[in-house]
Amino acid sequence: MVIDRGFHEVSGADIPGILDEAARQGVPVFTLATAGRTDKEAFFGAVREALPLDPSLGTFRMVWDALSDSVWGGLHELKSPRVVIVWPDARPVAGAEGDFWIALSILRDVAASLAEARDTSGRPTQVSVYVAPAPSGGEAALAEG
Repeated sequence: MVIDRGFHEVSGADIPGILDEAARQGVPVFTLATAGRTDKEAFFGAVREALPLDPSLGTFRMVWDALSDSVWGGLHELKSPRVVIVWPDARPVAGAEGDFWIALSILRDVAASLAEARDTSGRPTQVSVYVAPAPSGGEAALAEG
């Protein structure tokens, strides 16, 4: 298995192989666990629990731009040339579809901008994001995005 930079939608069955390969290569892995929920509160909670953040996020205000900046800064401060983020239970849920698409957009943008030498003071990070839909029809929903 090859771990590629960027954002990837994968099957849940692919996640164990990704985790094994990252471990074999010594690449730090961060797993977002939202228990199939993808509303804003669940995503912010998963990010706070799993990812390095700089600056840290408060627990009372949930601002998408602040989350994006914090994730970017935290991953950049790791000083690791490669990082894997896995979200194995992602799918839009009724009433929170917009939150889901924003969360995916943030993950895409962070992966893309951290790869750029000009955005990272010459110290890019290869961020590989693997998003797998939770069971119950999430795979079709991801493809629609």
